[in-house]
Amino acid sequence: MTTPISRKPLSMVVPTVAVAGAFLGLFVGTANGSGLMGVVIGAALMGALAFALTTLWGNESASRWSVVALLGALGFLLGSIPGLILGLLAGWFFGWFIFWLFEGRYRGHLQPYLTSGQVFWHYAFRVICGAIFVFLITPILVVIPLSFNAQDFFTFTPEMLRFDPAGYSLKHYEDFFTNNEWQRSFQNSLIIAPIATLISVSLGTLAAIGLSQSHVPGKRAIMAMLISPMIVPLIISATGMFFFYSQIGNFLEGTVGMSKNLVGYIKVILAHAVLGVPFVIITVTATLVGFDRSLTRAAANMGADPVTTFFKVQMPLILPGVISGGLFAFITSFDEVVVVLFVGSASQKTLPWQMFTGLREQISPTILAVATILVVISIALLTTIELLRRRSERLRGMSPA
Repeated sequence: MTTPISRKPLSMVVPTVAVAGAFLGLFVGTANGSGLMGVVIGAALMGALAFALTTLWGNESASRWSVVALLGALGFLLGSIPGLILGLLAGWFFGWFIFWLFEGRYRGHLQPYLTSGQVFWHYAFRVICGAIFVFLITPILVVIPLSFNAQDFFTFTPEMLRFDPAGYSLKHYEDFFTNNEWQRSFQNSLIIAPIATLISVSLGTLAAIGLSQSHVPGKRAIMAMLISPMIVPLIISATGMFFFYSQIGNFLEGTVGMSKNLVGYIKVILAHAVLGVPFVIITVTATLVGFDRSLTRAAANMGADPVTTFFKVQMPLILPGVISGGLFAFITSFDEVVVVLFVGSASQKTLPWQMFTGLREQISPTILAVATILVVISIALLTTIELLRRRSERLRGMSPA
């Protein structure tokens, strides 16, 4: 059952559109040097536009196209071609938003018994979540076009704002793939992260399976200690690891006779493995919640030993959780910089360490290209994690196939 569509009073429509216009004006005004002025002008302009369209101009289609043309022209005057694009998008949104409110279409898919306050919070919650998402993701998205800057700047040049092809270049990516320092740090990350991930997955999976048993005493205390590297501030963990692994390094170099370079890699790998274990424990433990333990008992009754039962029965079912934990551990190791600064040496300089050096000692725009590559890798890994999560739910019967 749906609520009949009825037009809403202007006392509700105009202020709501004005508030939305104030948010738009905040961004536009900030970009032009005065956020407060942008808020005032945006609220006044969009409020007046909502009043005019709903009272003076009854043709919805023509009104919406007029809003698109008006804001597109204003955007072009303020910001050239990029402003035109943003203005057209804003015009399309406000043209739809004004009549969506005025015609009462926002109640079309809601239950008829909801009060005005409940309807307000229904949409306010989504607006707040969307705003949080925008403020979190915008700094990341800004880095991507900056990585194609033809100049050695960390800001958008006039050529880039005009979409002039001369303002864009792949030279920062070329520097990353041809510079020995960047390539050496990238190779170190590719050596350290996979080995640390393998250790984290092995230890974390075994720990999660052990802690899932009902007869294990002190499970809560053990779990708290195992996931403490995720909770304790990283600088404290790094300081403790420095003193602990320095003693291990002295033993391996002095008593065992290993080379200093090899010992350095061992220390960094073990430190990153410690940081990755909590992620594996949490994801595998979550997977084991829906695990049917009668399957392992049935395998034991059929004569399978514990190792065979684990690899043939248990592992295939918890594999999505294991892989998800491994991906989180890999990301943690690949992006970590604080611990490697304390534990490693110049020979173990990883990619994040090189980026940190590039910001502190030499402002290298190649950092933007590297950041973009890391963003793409992270998106690919997170997409894989989401696909594995859905597969795990299907295997456990928690979602339809």
